[in-house]
Amino acid sequence: MSEGENRRDSTYLFESMPVPQALLRMAIPTIASQLITLIYNIADTWFIGRTNNPYMVAAASLVLTVYMLCVAISNLFGVGGGTLAVRRMGTGDREQARKVSSLSFVMALGASLVFSLLCLVFSGPLLRFIGASENTFDYAREYLMVVVVLGGPFAVMSQVMSNFVRNVGHSREAGFGLGMGGVLNVILDPLFMFVILPDGRQVLGAAIATMLSNVVTLIYFLAVYRKLRGEGILELPRRIEKIPAASMRELFAVGLPAAAGILLFDVNNMVLLRLMSSYGDAALAAVGIVLKAERLPLNIGIGICLGMTPLVAYNYASGDRERMLDFFRTARLAGVVCAVISVVLYRLNAASIIRIFIEDPETVRLGTLFLQRRCYATPFMFLSFQMNHYMQGLGCGRESFLMTVIRQLCLNMPLLFLLNALFGAMGIVTAQMTADILNVIASYVIYGLVKKRLGID
Repeated sequence: MSEGENRRDSTYLFESMPVPQALLRMAIPTIASQLITLIYNIADTWFIGRTNNPYMVAAASLVLTVYMLCVAISNLFGVGGGTLAVRRMGTGDREQARKVSSLSFVMALGASLVFSLLCLVFSGPLLRFIGASENTFDYAREYLMVVVVLGGPFAVMSQVMSNFVRNVGHSREAGFGLGMGGVLNVILDPLFMFVILPDGRQVLGAAIATMLSNVVTLIYFLAVYRKLRGEGILELPRRIEKIPAASMRELFAVGLPAAAGILLFDVNNMVLLRLMSSYGDAALAAVGIVLKAERLPLNIGIGICLGMTPLVAYNYASGDRERMLDFFRTARLAGVVCAVISVVLYRLNAASIIRIFIEDPETVRLGTLFLQRRCYATPFMFLSFQMNHYMQGLGCGRESFLMTVIRQLCLNMPLLFLLNALFGAMGIVTAQMTADILNVIASYVIYGLVKKRLGID
């Protein structure tokens, strides 16, 4: 496809394509990639669970909280820079969009290298802080060293590049890249865990498989950037670009709340796992499995939100407010329907879902109870996610950050401690639902104030 055809296709997608069709075109590949990414995240736990060793399962679950900090870094520059770039496209300033893309690439690479170095230097205290016990410490350390210290920059850069590829209208290419990495991880997991490495090194094998899949994914996106460079927006940086101070503030105004959302969500999971570890390794392994199992409907919801955000951003910048609102409403309906269906399915099949990961009777018993309680949070979590992504699309960084702080610091974290003290382990898994019900109310109040300020009907 020629450069002119690419541009016309992207313009039609953002400006004229029927709203449900445009949302489907952006969201379906993103949902598919989110689900495949989920599969490879779950694959590590599932294959490790084949050992029937709760210590290995608990170790991988603990390190996932550190790995998610890589996602926070990618959100800082991928979401902040990506939404800014598409808003500049909406105003017709493609050269500024190109500079934002290039600078975001450089900053993300630098931040990811610094983070990996810090994890290497402070690995011991970090693992103790997140709850690694004598039984899980060595497994957690080897998983951390490979997936985060060595593989972190590859994971960050592939996520950042996928954000930019999707935001400029190439959702299919972005989805394929992340999906390809997920499929490769599932293939490599059993190869390294049960064939190449000796028995007892399954955690290390899973870590190597994850790192290699991220390396291949990054190579793919480098090739995509090269293919799309004719559009004049996505290109590998040859120098450090300069953008106006106002643009830099816009980038961080949206990127910081997006990163903080992941960071604070991760911190809350660290607290959750820390509190749950006091109830034994079986309870810790069970809640670790639940946290991964619940990602299925949440990743579908996130895929819908990620597909919606650039469409909202472009139409807000171009002045088509009615089309912008149509994208918001359509995405909300689709996400809530998916979330409600998931609640019903999880309530009916909780025990079977836990047994997919592990057969240990106590872990299955606890995991079933936890999942049946925790699944009720799903619709409210989606509504919280969607409103936050909507604020990002509008460039409302302060409001996005406020919603994040209310959800995680003012509601979720205090409720974890309070409900743990009142109801024990079941209180811990109830905290998310309670927090998100209150947060949805707060976020729609904030949105009402934003609508008045921006003149949105």
